[in-house]
Parts: sequence; C-alpha cells; structure tokens
Amino acid sequence: MAIIFVLGFIIEYVEIIFIVVPIAGPPLMAAGVDPVWFAILISLNLQISFLTPPFGYALFYFRRVAPPSVQTLDIYKGIVPFILLQMVALTIVFLVPDLATWLPEAIYH
Repeated sequence: MAIIFVLGFIIEYVEIIFIVVPIAGPPLMAAGVDPVWFAILISLNLQISFLTPPFGYALFYFRRVAPPSVQTLDIYKGIVPFILLQMVALTIVFLVPDLATWLPEAIYH
C-alpha cells in the first residue's frame, strides 16, 4: 500500500494498476489474501492519489472551477483534511477486512 501511495504522486492510476496488481496480486492471493479486500484497499489508496500533488487529477478540477482569487496553494492546503480522512479510512479497512467483504459475502452466499 505504501508503494501504491508513493506511485500515486507521480503516475496515473491506470499505470499503477497495470504495474502493481500483476506483481503483488499472485503472491498475495497464494498467501490467502481476500481479492475483494485487496481490490478495495487499492481503490481507496488510488482515491487518495487523486488528491495528492503534483498529479492529483481532482486538484486540476478544483483549480479549474475555483474562482481566480483562490490560489493553487490554498487548494493544496484545503485538501489536507480530506487526505487525512481517507488515510484513516484506508487504515480502518486494512485493520478490519470485514468492512470491505461483508456486502459481497451477503450477496453471493
């Protein structure tokens, strides 16, 4: 997850998926890691990368819709609480995998 987080600073999410999943997926699945939980963790982590500079796509959207009086630095400062909240959510789902897997289990069992 740390590698995905760091890659999110410099690479687009599609490339991260193409790089990380084929490398990390098979050994984790062989170790018994739930693939749904793994996919949710990756998704949460990639969502954080949408808000982290320098290539956070959501930041470009915010910049475009913000009034000219709002500086880019203000946008960067404003997203910090949201990044922290998403990191807390990622940590909680990491520590409590049932949060990510209960719905698919309820639907398919």
